[in-house]
Amino acid sequence: MPRSRTLLIAFLVVTAANLLANATGGGLALLLTKPLLMPLLAAYLWRASAERAARPDRLLLAALAFATGGDVALMIDGTGWFLAGMACFLGTHLCYLAAFTRHGAATALRRTPLVAVPLGYAVLSVVALTWMWSGLTDVGLALPVAGYALALAAMASAATTQGWRVGLGAALFLGSDLLIAAGVAEVAQPPGAPVLVMATYAAGQALIVTGWVARAGTPPGTPVIPAGAPATR
Repeated sequence: MPRSRTLLIAFLVVTAANLLANATGGGLALLLTKPLLMPLLAAYLWRASAERAARPDRLLLAALAFATGGDVALMIDGTGWFLAGMACFLGTHLCYLAAFTRHGAATALRRTPLVAVPLGYAVLSVVALTWMWSGLTDVGLALPVAGYALALAAMASAATTQGWRVGLGAALFLGSDLLIAAGVAEVAQPPGAPVLVMATYAAGQALIVTGWVARAGTPPGTPVIPAGAPATR
């Protein structure tokens, strides 16, 4: 079995343990598993690239490093730590956006049907922010979250140009952050919210990274199937 696959299996096992800990309130298990998730994905990316005799994309590695910092910061209570986590994840989105743009996202988004994707994500972001604005204002986070949402929507839009797997992963990442923001604004708290947040986040990151690896291994000239435009419900 290739070592990259072993690392991916390890990521899945740790993710399952983290979700179980979130479901059962296992504090120690949460502390042990959450900081390992993104480093395992980074190790997978590194090894999968090496198996193809290629260098891992530095922007994706930087994105996962920022995400690790964000994961750790959000494990600590307090507005300051929440803002620190948001800043780290902003770095993640900007790194992804730069990687996708470097691989033709800006040009692809000017073509039909992908030209509708940024509009769809913009509408979704405006609707979500309007819904949460009062609650976010009460906790002093309205403007930071609005700026973060802009970067997140841009990243998710660009991701749709990199194949269906990367596009779906970015959409799940956005959904995870939306659940967090809704909880902070106290406008919605669905049953099992911590499990949903981590499940969509881990799945989203895994799809982005594995989709990128699969795309990098595609022979030149092979068409890439874009992800569909997001729903704006």
